[in-house]
Amino acid sequence: MESIWSRDCYMEKRDPLTRSIETEIAVVGAGMAGVLIAHALQRDGRQVVVLEADRTGSGQTRNTTAKVTSQHGPIYRKLIRTFGWAKAAHYAQANQEAIQAYRDIIQVEGIDCGWEEKRAYVYGDDADRLRAEAEAAASLGLPASYTEDLPRPIPAVGAVKFQGQAQFHPLRFLRPLAEKLTIYEGTPVRTVEGDALKTPTGTVRAEKIIFACHYPFLNFPGLYFARMHQERSYVLALEGAPAVDGMYIGADGAGLSLRTCGDLLLVGGEGHRTGENGAGGQYERLPQTAREWLPVAREAARWSAQDCITADGVPYIGPYAASRPNWYVATGFGKWGMTSSMAAALILPALLRGENHPWADVFDPRRVNGRALAGIAAEGGHAVKGLAKSFLYFPATQADELSAGRGGIVRLNGEKAGAYRDEDGQLHAVSPRCPHLGCQLAWNPAEKTWDCPCHGSRFDCRGKLLSGPAQEDISREQPSIK
Repeated sequence: MESIWSRDCYMEKRDPLTRSIETEIAVVGAGMAGVLIAHALQRDGRQVVVLEADRTGSGQTRNTTAKVTSQHGPIYRKLIRTFGWAKAAHYAQANQEAIQAYRDIIQVEGIDCGWEEKRAYVYGDDADRLRAEAEAAASLGLPASYTEDLPRPIPAVGAVKFQGQAQFHPLRFLRPLAEKLTIYEGTPVRTVEGDALKTPTGTVRAEKIIFACHYPFLNFPGLYFARMHQERSYVLALEGAPAVDGMYIGADGAGLSLRTCGDLLLVGGEGHRTGENGAGGQYERLPQTAREWLPVAREAARWSAQDCITADGVPYIGPYAASRPNWYVATGFGKWGMTSSMAAALILPALLRGENHPWADVFDPRRVNGRALAGIAAEGGHAVKGLAKSFLYFPATQADELSAGRGGIVRLNGEKAGAYRDEDGQLHAVSPRCPHLGCQLAWNPAEKTWDCPCHGSRFDCRGKLLSGPAQEDISREQPSIK
């Protein structure tokens, strides 16, 4: 389940950190956000080191659909209601300017990354709602209008159309920028104390620290685990599908995302909260829906992505917490990581220089509004439910009842455990609790992973950490047994 971006773009491996060092600025994470932020800071003449737990671009950057657009679904009426017109305009300007910033970098650096100018559409069946959204977006200065001119096979009465948007190959864009940066791969940051970032192979001391690692792994300060959740979504690359001019996404959660890549049509959708019961079903529903829309198309590739969703739907870009004046964060991109990453690269260098930035107010991680408070309360309730299940639920299924290829929470030697029986009949047993904050894990049958429904950490079928905020593998209850 490798993305088409990973298949045809080799990222040169970088050495891990092997000693303690000092730097002016340390960036945690070498995905699109971390690389763009480091690139902008280095262009400002700052000394920057990037620390990456895995490989450059190995997280969500390689799994994106790579739409570069300020059209993030039907959001602008909601933003105006939640934040007021001025801050909604700042959100619109930041993401629209991000598109131009990509163009500028591509031109200056001479990057061949398949950049294509495209129109973007949010389609749906409620014409009045779509017209109102188009009017709201246009009032904020965005290139928005309502249209009923939509291609087949999109079943909709109309759409909000944005002119002047784009799509590209994210890794081919990222690679030449990363090559000019000091990046230490295979260097996970375990703890951060003041100006010291501690890794297994050395300590990095930095005057300023930027967390651009998808999900902040420090629980305190900031409390980001209480202000975000993670969602998974899925993508198919289809051969033999009809050409679709433009980029499309449904106005509601059931709508599909569409864009072309050469002769392939990328179809995305069926998103759900990470660790949600029945997660495997969503993954299988996407091909079924694609066959209904595009009966003659053939699947060439499939992959999945995971995104952080903030309590009020707007990314956190700015100071990490009041008690850490030299820490900054860029997270919670809500499935729109390409323009959000660039927005962070436009805003954070100014903040690090001690300057105000006109767009920073809407993204300020310290903000409080009614929608955010309601979201925080909902996240807290979800976490309590996950913790309660960890302590109160005891499974009826015995480990020896699992057939080959199956996994789940079971009884093993009289204790609760997570278990997976591989295709050779070997049973692999792990702790059923996430090492982050102790929530009970859920088995994802489609991807054969252990997923945390509270905060979105993921582990492979044998307990190896795939993504945080957890920082360690699941402990094994005992060696693998028959």
